[in-house]
Amino acid sequence: MSNPNFQNPPWVYGPKEVMDWVDASYPTKKKDKSKHDRTNVTLKNLHIKFDFDVKHNEIESSSISSKLKSIFLGDKYIEEDFDLFKTAEILLRAFAKAKFKNTAKIIADGIILYNHPEDKTDLRETIKGLDDFKEIIEKSKVIEIVAILSDSGKCTANISIKKIHSKKDHTVEITMKGTIKGDLYHTFYNYLNEKLGIKEQN
Repeated sequence: MSNPNFQNPPWVYGPKEVMDWVDASYPTKKKDKSKHDRTNVTLKNLHIKFDFDVKHNEIESSSISSKLKSIFLGDKYIEEDFDLFKTAEILLRAFAKAKFKNTAKIIADGIILYNHPEDKTDLRETIKGLDDFKEIIEKSKVIEIVAILSDSGKCTANISIKKIHSKKDHTVEITMKGTIKGDLYHTFYNYLNEKLGIKEQN
């Protein structure tokens, strides 16, 4: 059935905007119906960007390309005051709650720490073993994670967490290639917002 009020899901937005779209496209009259409606929503190919409400300092980048960007484009670099290790752990837990079961890869500043795309049920074990990489992660500037959801269709999430980045970039960028059910996304968003305090998008 067609819905005249139906809008396409957001492609590049924050987590809250995606949930606003779900609620607007599938409105409910009774609260007890909300879970059922969200279960029936399928979100596809999401590209989510958000920041944390934390202190940050402007820094001077050492790379030539970054210095040229700063001079000609006014692109400044900042270092944010948050725990990179704890943030990576929380993001992994958020994906576990959304039924993602496979941590395919973890990369810290370009160095592969973990690479097991063939293991279909290792995400929770990866969280338990994350302490093995704690010292490396804490000293890193960027953490990249690949997580896979295969229970309901298939979705591959590429996560980038940047402690040091351009002002024009966001702290966290998540590209979900494939589909994820609305209720799983809702669980993912609520957990992240509770644990990290996601900054509203402008």
